[in-house]
Amino acid sequence: MNKGSYEGSVTTAGYTADTLQTPYTTGSAKNFSEVTGWKSGQMPVAPKGFSVSKFADGLEHPRWIYVAENGDIFVAESNTILKGIIKVGAKIAPKIKTQHVGESKNRITMFRDVDKNGVPKKRYEFANDLNQPFGMLIIGSHFYVGNTDGLMRYDYKPGDTLLQGKGKKIVSLPAGKHNRHWTRNIITNSKKDKIYIGVGSGTNVAEKGLKNEIRRADILEVNIDGSGERIYAHGLRNPVGMDWAPGTQTLWTAVNERDELGDELVPDYLTSVKDGGFYGWPFFYYGQHKDPRLDDKQSPDAIEKVIVPDVSLGAHTASLGLLFYQQHSFPAKYRGGAFITQHGSWNRSVLSGYKVIFIPFLNGKPSGKPADFLTGFVEDLSASKVHGRPVGIAVLADGSMLVSDDVSNIIWRIEADK
Repeated sequence: MNKGSYEGSVTTAGYTADTLQTPYTTGSAKNFSEVTGWKSGQMPVAPKGFSVSKFADGLEHPRWIYVAENGDIFVAESNTILKGIIKVGAKIAPKIKTQHVGESKNRITMFRDVDKNGVPKKRYEFANDLNQPFGMLIIGSHFYVGNTDGLMRYDYKPGDTLLQGKGKKIVSLPAGKHNRHWTRNIITNSKKDKIYIGVGSGTNVAEKGLKNEIRRADILEVNIDGSGERIYAHGLRNPVGMDWAPGTQTLWTAVNERDELGDELVPDYLTSVKDGGFYGWPFFYYGQHKDPRLDDKQSPDAIEKVIVPDVSLGAHTASLGLLFYQQHSFPAKYRGGAFITQHGSWNRSVLSGYKVIFIPFLNGKPSGKPADFLTGFVEDLSASKVHGRPVGIAVLADGSMLVSDDVSNIIWRIEADK
């Protein structure tokens, strides 16, 4: 069994003796946050030495951000589609009526910062009529979109302001009736000859049967034409953010773990991804902890194969976005480290998440505990009121950072003071 470390853990003889609570120590809360939005002049709070400004607004559920090599900024606008259930994660306050909960704009908007001053001068509707788009990627003369039901490839040339043609679905992805984790993030490798697709589980803990989870809770690897699909790693309940640790060939992912075992279970995590590795879902969590709801089901993978995640990110934080900072405008301590967006809890009696955190790295490995970086999203903890929820994260060529707030329809820009 691979060793891992997280706050409060002690590893001995290859096994982890930890301080995780036992299942059902507390009840399973349904504490949906109330989104109140941002009043004039209000904004998230960054550490001393940084400034926060509004990069763009007037979007419709901006989920993910992708910055092209030429500086064009693409924003996928998509949402959870309700199928007779309440949207997991937030109840929208009456004053915020522009969210259209349960509706998805299915659009990509492009911004162009012509004079490179951090304020986009041009805005284009780059693509529409997509199917819950999320991850975006440019490789050569193609623009890729991770729709919930497949990887799409379009012809593209730098500077295009409109995605031309109907495109081609080069990989079909599972997105049936049970599609709880619908986002499909995509990244490429340094050679740009492979694409990695994060496909979350269709349910919480395979309660609709394992047949519904085929090619799910996985990171898939395909060639850039969609051929040669294989499972790169599995047992990852909802691997959304993915990035390569600087100076290495190691893939890392932020994983949104399971619900309904209590306030402190199960921690979301950041982990390096081992080719062929098994990370436990749905049978085991955080290493060799067996999920009591699957006691009567046998895992096809032996318990000894479960890899322990590298860093605990807290239970129910909905840790989604991941970015290794490789620019130079932020202070030295941030360079090479990991930024993670936490979209925020619904299954915890006291809210958790709703912020951006930072984890320092040294030589491609975590070198310190997670620390808050961008806060202020929670308005009133006792009343479960929040201003917004961070999800997408990207860095511009000038080293400033963009963070999307998908329930307040804003993209924030964070820059280091000069």
